[in-house]
Amino acid sequence: MKQGPLPSVDSSDDMAGSVELPRGGPLPTQVGVTGPAPEEPLGVVAVGPAGAERRAVLATLLGLDPVMLTVPAGSWLVVRHAKEPTRAAYVPGYRQPHSYGADRDAAGPALARPPRRVELSVPEPLLRHFTLIDTPDSGTLGVAGGRVLLDAVGRAGALLFVIAADQAFTAAELNLLAEVAPAPVKVVFAVTPGAAGWAPVPDGAATTEDAGASVPPAGGLPGEVDPVAVTVEAHRAVLLAAVPSLAGARWFPVADADTAADLRRALVGWSADEGLHRASVDPPVLPGQHDRVAVVADPGDWSEQLDRQTRSCAQRIRQHLALELANTHLRVVQEIVFGVGCAGLPELLDREMAALSLLATAQCDHAVRGIVADAAARVLGAPLAEGVRRRIATAVQYGLADHRHGRDLDRVLLITSTAGVANLTGPEAIDALSGYPAASRDEVFPPVAVALSGGCWQTWRTPGNDDRNAARAWSQRALWEVELGLSREISRRFEVIRLSLGAVLSDAVDHGILLA
Repeated sequence: MKQGPLPSVDSSDDMAGSVELPRGGPLPTQVGVTGPAPEEPLGVVAVGPAGAERRAVLATLLGLDPVMLTVPAGSWLVVRHAKEPTRAAYVPGYRQPHSYGADRDAAGPALARPPRRVELSVPEPLLRHFTLIDTPDSGTLGVAGGRVLLDAVGRAGALLFVIAADQAFTAAELNLLAEVAPAPVKVVFAVTPGAAGWAPVPDGAATTEDAGASVPPAGGLPGEVDPVAVTVEAHRAVLLAAVPSLAGARWFPVADADTAADLRRALVGWSADEGLHRASVDPPVLPGQHDRVAVVADPGDWSEQLDRQTRSCAQRIRQHLALELANTHLRVVQEIVFGVGCAGLPELLDREMAALSLLATAQCDHAVRGIVADAAARVLGAPLAEGVRRRIATAVQYGLADHRHGRDLDRVLLITSTAGVANLTGPEAIDALSGYPAASRDEVFPPVAVALSGGCWQTWRTPGNDDRNAARAWSQRALWEVELGLSREISRRFEVIRLSLGAVLSDAVDHGILLA
């Protein structure tokens, strides 16, 4: 197939005006923080700059050796509760995780590429309350990594930001926290001693009497200057100058197990409140889940409208993804020339593909929900209750399995070392691509999944293979192939939803009642 430059996509209102969207509203244009779904397990996502001893803080909370929390650069660590300790690496391109010992001296497996995540299961009582997720250093996330992090924080429900006494918030970190601030997410800060301990006390510094109620006192007599409280309050002042809406966030100085106890209690308290809240908004029986649902006498041209909506939604998503891939190409070229170079290309592009997968998945889920709601509302004569929507979604999924075009929708697109795209199918293959896996989905389609194969790492990390012009050409071809693969996949998905949803609603019209 002839290769060419990535297309320039016009996202003007004129183009958008010709596309009819469902009543669900405009498609999401980027991944952001959303409120956690009731069925999502509670989680605390830890993030912070390199050198802040974030891993030591987590190890102190869990009572583990920090070596146990070591993962390859760029990988996520998910720590869960289990009776027997285990550790496994989930690598794109494989359907099964790679197991290795969960003891201190166990060596990791020899892998062609770093895993997207490493799961560590240990019998630690704290993990009965929530899952603990450690992320790559904030300075390595970039634009794409930040989007993936925001998605994980929104699903987990809590963010633990760890920073050292001698470090300062970067602009990227403040922007990240500003995006988290308005979301229904718990934000907690931990401050660790710097290389020289806690900051020296300047003249006129705060005392233990006026350090602020949000800063736990480190001890000392009233009126005595406390370097710990001064350091924490200085960090807090810098944060609030940029993100004033985080004034209610709690701060904890953490230097050892004793000082980490307050942080541990705060996280356990949050998990208790959050667990009750999620349970209260997740009724055991949804409205309409078992009710008899009649069909209107004359549903009109619902079938033709369904055809138009599925085609227009597929077109709009393809346009959005083409534009996003064009922006990705610009970022990748900039980093190759001025930043990470050839050796860092695979990790950079893999992060970009992780963010692109989340965006494509969110857009497909949003569009399909709107299509189902619009088409079913015309046939049933009323807006859908959530229980009815799920009944229809389940019936549509059964139809996908029966229809030949609906098979193998759980497909992973793997970028190869030759800048092509290979396919790997199966839900286990998709699961291996998640840095922080989601709970069971009630959406019609499986997630969209794109990643780099191990051959890409081997190619661009080979000593002497540092031709930046060749890397630019390779990335352009690879992104072009990804665009073609995604375009075919999106078109196929919406054709399948047209056929399967049409069959479900046709049966309802023929029988005068919803059979799902």
